[in-house]
Amino acid sequence: MIEVINLTKVFRKPVRQEGVFGMFKTLFSRKYEETTAVNSINFKINDGEIVGYIGSNGAGKSTTIKMLCGILMPTSGKVLIDNEEPYKKRKKIANKIGVVFGQKTQLWWDIALIETFKILKDIYQISDQEYEERLSFINEVLGIKEFINQPVRTLSLGQRMRADLAASWIHNPEILFLDEPTIGLDVLVKQKIRDAIKLMNEKYHTTVILTTHDMTDIENLCSRVILIDKGNIIYDGPLSNIKHKFGDLRTVEIRTKKDLDIDSLDHFDNLVTYTKNDCSISISFDNDKIKLETIVDYAFKHLEATDMKISEISIEQVVKSILAKEDK
Repeated sequence: MIEVINLTKVFRKPVRQEGVFGMFKTLFSRKYEETTAVNSINFKINDGEIVGYIGSNGAGKSTTIKMLCGILMPTSGKVLIDNEEPYKKRKKIANKIGVVFGQKTQLWWDIALIETFKILKDIYQISDQEYEERLSFINEVLGIKEFINQPVRTLSLGQRMRADLAASWIHNPEILFLDEPTIGLDVLVKQKIRDAIKLMNEKYHTTVILTTHDMTDIENLCSRVILIDKGNIIYDGPLSNIKHKFGDLRTVEIRTKKDLDIDSLDHFDNLVTYTKNDCSISISFDNDKIKLETIVDYAFKHLEATDMKISEISIEQVVKSILAKEDK
């Protein structure tokens, strides 16, 4: 189990002055600028959960992951993995975790991928039988056999990300931290990685903490999300509840017989927002504040709608809406 207790990380950097003379003054300056990346957050993650840890750029996601891994030491508060602090018990915790950073690789650039796996086998002291079993499973779910004998430098981005994921699994970790694992990948490779994460979780009961900007990853993999903004957790709960917690948002897209001026339409005391597209008008509203039936009735009676499409707001739109409110 992972437990985070009042976790805080503050970065300090010297205040730098302009020019060459200012640069030298900075060397002896005692003035510092402090930035709070993570601000006294608390959460627990149980064994076998797949949790989405999401937020905008600079929200504190990667900083949290680095503290969970033991790469960074907290300014205050605690991280406990099976009641051990990872930055104090680095070697012990390293055997229990696997990490994938989408922007960085843990593979050796100039040697064949299979040689990287053999090095990791020795590092983690994996038995021959376990190594063969895991390599077989990895090939089955990620399809790495076709390029396993190639030098890492010759792999495409999609192949390298699959290889990085495989390398993080080779020692069968209890916990897997995935920081943007599908960044820059095409649709087919993304789906292969999502399917692999699901299978790995089902077969080995691996706990997965996933940070990503791709809400499709979250919707396909996670039953729970933790939403962080400016170092503070603003939502922690089931993915299914996040829409209703911040409003039952709906969109009605209609086609009309004539061109309409949206400024002249009924905004129902500012409970409705109109967006004009090339051949249609989108009406966005919170179904908890104004009922769908009212909007549909108005569209047919007063806007002369000829066609209509009703949809719930996507998770991505909900998250954008929440973060936009937090910025105000």
